[in-house]
Amino acid sequence: MTYGAYLTKQWGIDPKRPTPSHTNFDNVDYVPTNSKVLLGHHFASIAGAGPIAGPIQAAMFGWLPVFLWIVIGSIFFGAVHDFGSLLASIRHGGKSIGEIIEVNVGKRVKSYLIPLLGLH
Repeated sequence: MTYGAYLTKQWGIDPKRPTPSHTNFDNVDYVPTNSKVLLGHHFASIAGAGPIAGPIQAAMFGWLPVFLWIVIGSIFFGAVHDFGSLLASIRHGGKSIGEIIEVNVGKRVKSYLIPLLGLH
C-alpha cells in the first residue's frame, strides 16, 4: 500500500482522470469493472505459477533465496513492472504493449523488439 502510494505520487497519477473503460465504452472491450474484481483477475494472472514454481525452486536452492526473491522481487520488480505496464496502457487509450512500442519507437524497432520481449 505504501509503495504503491509512493509510485502513484512519483508518476503523477490522477485518480479522478477517466480510464479508457469510461472514455471508450463500447460494452464489449471497454467496460468499467468493479476494482475488487479487477484486482482478483490481475492477481490470479500474475500469481498463477507461484504454487508450482516456488516449491521446485525451494527444493533446488533452499527456502531463504526463494523467500527473498518472492518478497524483494515481487515488490520491487514485479509490482513496478505490472503497475507501469497498466499505467502505460491506460495513458495510451487502452492499447497493448506492442501498440505502445510502435507509437513510441516506430514500426521497424517494434519488429525487432517484439520477438526479443517474447510478445506475439
